[in-house]
Amino acid sequence: MREAHILFFFASRQPTFLYNSLIRAYSSLNQFSQSLSIFHQMIIAQKPFDIFTLPPVLKSCGHLSDLTLGTQLHGSVLVRGYSSDLPNNNSLISMYGKCGELECARKVFDDMPVRSYVSWSALMMGYEKVGMAWQVFNLFQKMVEMGMEVDGLTLTTVLTACSREGMVEKGKEVFEMMEGRFGVKPGLEHYTCMVDMLGKAGLVEEAEELVMGMQMEKDDALWNALLAACKIHGKVEVAERVERRFVGQA
Repeated sequence: MREAHILFFFASRQPTFLYNSLIRAYSSLNQFSQSLSIFHQMIIAQKPFDIFTLPPVLKSCGHLSDLTLGTQLHGSVLVRGYSSDLPNNNSLISMYGKCGELECARKVFDDMPVRSYVSWSALMMGYEKVGMAWQVFNLFQKMVEMGMEVDGLTLTTVLTACSREGMVEKGKEVFEMMEGRFGVKPGLEHYTCMVDMLGKAGLVEEAEELVMGMQMEKDDALWNALLAACKIHGKVEVAERVERRFVGQA
């Protein structure tokens, strides 16, 4: 990014395309403040927006919970005629969801002429963030009924919601059909959700069995989730076995 910024600074012309490139790059690297800083420089330089400018800016607004700027940008989306553009609408849903404004997110979703699985996932993530697990699961069921694509991120959101609300049977059902039904191989994040869910429900031995049966390397988050469940439910023997395995892998 340092080299990219230097090239940008010395460019004889700095069209919208170059600003977009820096804004998108910083946003994709999770450097959201820098992304918004470039956007503000773009405004000061009076460069026109195009259809590619706002999605990464809205992403940065969401992660920084900058609802004021996000709402202003929603106005820009409408004024500039981008309200039928899928990436802009998806970014608005995600931004409002991250800021906790689910009514606004839902309105954008409902008004969209075309939706992708990203649209559904963004709204589901918003509901999960505020603890509306049944809304998450209802949307997921509609996605499945409509034959929409379901990816690993969507399934992480569903499993997280199940864990938060103690929906153990629903969580197990989703986890068990991940690979066969949706073609998604469970990753560490999915196993961690399951361990957290089973641990909260007091099913510590079942969580241990799941972890020990994994065919992939475990990380600290997974072990810590299992140890936390042992601590909460007083499962000393399980904790000792987990500790031995954890130390052995470390």
